[in-house]
Amino acid sequence: MSELRNISCIGLGIMGGPIARHLGAAGHRLTVYNRSAQRLDKWLTANPGLAARVAQTPAEAAEGADVVITCVGNDDDLSDVVLGPSGVFTRLKRGGLYIDHTTSSARIARQISVEARDKEILCVDAPMTGSQIGAEQGTLALMCGGRPEAMRVAEPIFAAYTKRVVHIGKSGYGQLAKMVNQICIAGVVSGLSEAVRFAQASHLDMDKVYEAISGGAAQSWQMDNRWQSMSEGEFDFGFAVDWMRKDLGLAMDEGRGLGVSLPITALVNQFFAEVQAIGGGRQDTSALVRRLPLPGRRPAGKNA
Repeated sequence: MSELRNISCIGLGIMGGPIARHLGAAGHRLTVYNRSAQRLDKWLTANPGLAARVAQTPAEAAEGADVVITCVGNDDDLSDVVLGPSGVFTRLKRGGLYIDHTTSSARIARQISVEARDKEILCVDAPMTGSQIGAEQGTLALMCGGRPEAMRVAEPIFAAYTKRVVHIGKSGYGQLAKMVNQICIAGVVSGLSEAVRFAQASHLDMDKVYEAISGGAAQSWQMDNRWQSMSEGEFDFGFAVDWMRKDLGLAMDEGRGLGVSLPITALVNQFFAEVQAIGGGRQDTSALVRRLPLPGRRPAGKNA
């Protein structure tokens, strides 16, 4: 086992909550903080065997920590909990390690890295892929930006909840790689949605179609994990449409700055907006299929 550390986890949502649980189960001394008291109470109730200290502010969470991990919603949230007057960087010690698992802009990742360097804090931006399933099972994949010395300290911590860690390059590069990931997913989910509706309209046996096509070039993580639930109209789990739209917005903003055209990404982003308009914002991204009713039918109800 790697050296046990004092680790503070800030953000106990769908992804951050399981990460904190895995770190506590690995024996690390855990401190937790969440802005929503309700979510914090839910996490504590679900993990009664973990002797976690509860902090009242991000700064208090960072006090005495060897490592601070954040997993929050967006750039503004991240700036507040890290750089704000009660933020992590007001208390995290010199030589401490800061890891961010938020999917954010490369700009805020670079800004945080500059602040960290000035304070002699090691810093890694490490957005994730693997969805809620990967977080629960401890099999996430990370794409990381930061200095090599920061990565060397971070990798033993990552071992508690990942199956793959790739150091992409300097600070901000982890976030850029995550944008590549989300661009790919958007196109795949859109194509998969059309394929599901086409198969249903053709009155094909959905299980047999999956068996036939999932072993060839059409196979994808999305197909393996979402074909059945999409076929059955089940979407109340996984990575929310609202968050995917946030991520695609980041990618398109970055693309404009790079002079890169992303027409398919922009189109699928608008498709996701249609799903939001019919009440699917908190549903899994596979709810994209909801905007494609079967011939002769109209979407009806929450999971249509």
